Formats: sequence, C-alpha cells, structure tokens
Amino acid sequence: MLKRTGWLVGLALGLSVLWSCRAPIALRVMDRALARNMRADPIAALPDGLHVLLCGAGGPLPDPVRSGPCAAVIAGGTLVVVDAGTGGARNLQRMGFVPGRTTAVFLTHFHSDHIDGLGELALLRWTGGAHADPLPVHGPNGVEEIVAGFTQAYRRDVGYRVAHHGEATVPPSGAGMRAIAFPLPAEGEAPVVFSANGLEVRAFAVDHAPVEPAVGYRFDYRGRSVLISGDTAKSANLEARAKGVDLLVHEALSPELVGRLHTAAENAGRANLAKITADIPDYHTSPVEAAQIARSAGVDHLLFYHVVPPLPVPGLEGVFLAGVSKAFDGDVTLGRDGTLVSLPSGSDAIEVDER
Repeated sequence: MLKRTGWLVGLALGLSVLWSCRAPIALRVMDRALARNMRADPIAALPDGLHVLLCGAGGPLPDPVRSGPCAAVIAGGTLVVVDAGTGGARNLQRMGFVPGRTTAVFLTHFHSDHIDGLGELALLRWTGGAHADPLPVHGPNGVEEIVAGFTQAYRRDVGYRVAHHGEATVPPSGAGMRAIAFPLPAEGEAPVVFSANGLEVRAFAVDHAPVEPAVGYRFDYRGRSVLISGDTAKSANLEARAKGVDLLVHEALSPELVGRLHTAAENAGRANLAKITADIPDYHTSPVEAAQIARSAGVDHLLFYHVVPPLPVPGLEGVFLAGVSKAFDGDVTLGRDGTLVSLPSGSDAIEVDER
C-alpha cells in the first residue's frame, strides 16, 4: 500500500512539474514549428504536375469543415486561385501555401460567397510577398466593378500599412487588385484566358441563370487536365468542355437535404427562407447529375466541391452521395477544406491527400 501511495505521489509531483513548465514547453514547440514552416516551400515539394487544393469546399452556409468556395491550382511552380470565398486565404496559410505566392485569381461569377474573401486574399498576397504589382483578377465582364469596389474599401487600410511598415516592405504599387476582363464565351467556345509556365487556362460559359455572366475553367498542363465547374445547373456546354479530363471538380447541391431545409423553414413560418430554399435547386447541379456528366464526359475522377447544404451529422455524407455510384463508376471524392488532388505529369496517376 505504501509503495502504491509513493508511486501516486511521484506521479502527481511529475504532472505538477510538467504543468508548471507548460508555457516554456509550448514556446519551444512553437519556435520549432515556426522555423520549419518559415523555410518550407510546399509548392516546390509537389511533384511536377497539375494539383488542385480545396481552400474552400463549401457554399454560403456555415460548415466547420467546408469554407466558402475556393480552389487553388498549382502547376509549373505557379499558384492560381479560382474564387475567393470566406476563409479561403486563411486556409491557404493554414495548409502551408502562403497567399504571397498567388499569381492570379479567376472568378467564376459574382455571387457574394465566391468573392467575399477577395479583399483578404489580395491583402495577404501583398503583405506576405512584398509585391510591386497588384493581384491580377481574371473574370468575365463585370469583374472591373468588383475589383474597383474592393480597392475602394481597402484604400484606407493600405495607407495605414504603408505608413507603419514602409514602402520597401509593402510597396504601394502592389496593393489591391487589377481587373482583367474577358467577354462571356459563346456556347461551344472556350478561349484561352491565361497561360504561364506551361499552364493553360480556358474559360467557358455555364448555366447559372439568372446569374450572368457565369463561367467555368479548364486547366491543362503537360498532358494533365482539370475542369472546375463554378456554380451551374447541369450543362451540356460544360460536359463538352470536360471531355476526357483527368479530374472534374464539380459543384453539387443535394435536393433531398435542401428539401428538408425548405420543409423546416415552412414549418417555422420563415417564408423568406422557405422561398430561397425552394429556388436554389434550379440553378445548381445535384450529385447524381454531376456524376452523369462525369460518366458522359469520360472523366477519370470526380471531386465534389461547393457542397450544399452543410453535412454536420455523421451519415449525411451517405445521403448526399446517394445514387452517385450508380451514375458513375469512376473514383469519387467528397471534398472538404484541405483536399489535395495531384496529377503528376508523365503519368495517369491521380493521388488524393488531405492537408
């Protein structure tokens, strides 16, 4: 008994010492992590190829594992971002891909959940990279208005930071964004809107009516290909553009789950929310419809993003994906923040990881 008591006393004393030293231990852990992260270059660590990182896999509703729509595409040492939803820029940082490395942004359309993180992304890119040129923001006609609005909103903030840190650290010429607009492509057309270091980007029209313009983007690099849908109803034009791509990154809304939101809103007497939940399925694609597109287009892998609604309860992922495997016999990934899909060049491999 005495021996056991002595052991318990020793354990208690040891735990007490550890507890009293927790702050110095935490600081040492923090210093090591900072030293490692400051030197890390996750872009250089990726194999040569085409890579897609979901910095936001959700839609406008709050979801603990799916932030606002945002997808980073990395190829040939170039990092570009498609849409800039809430939390996207911070997620890039959390995953080790610093916004300062962003070469350009491509907007699919101008719904608030796709642009509300744009100001933060531009700010973090400027302050984190000491850029002397503003962030290029590509998009269909109308992107000039979006960029002008964010530039005006951040004008005072820019002045404060230059005054505080100095022009050498945050060059005034690099603040904000520069709009690069293109006409909405005609049905059947997919013009090149960007190319750098072997990466080619094409834009094409999608059906998100009454939202117009709305586009998707196709990315090609050294024989590998990715198509990102943006928001759209099931689209024959998108399907044609997706023919033979390695990876289809497609939005999806579950009519079953949104229907339950609608019923709950009606039962609660929330007429405005009931109307919205009744409206939104008609300009989005269901998971089964996206799977049908993947099958018809001969896609190798289907990655769902812009997942609507949130899936907070275990088991709802199965409801969301119901019928998908019958419509498409290829590989399917239900994306979440940090999902990384890599397509190494010179290979047919498709590798899925979580950051």
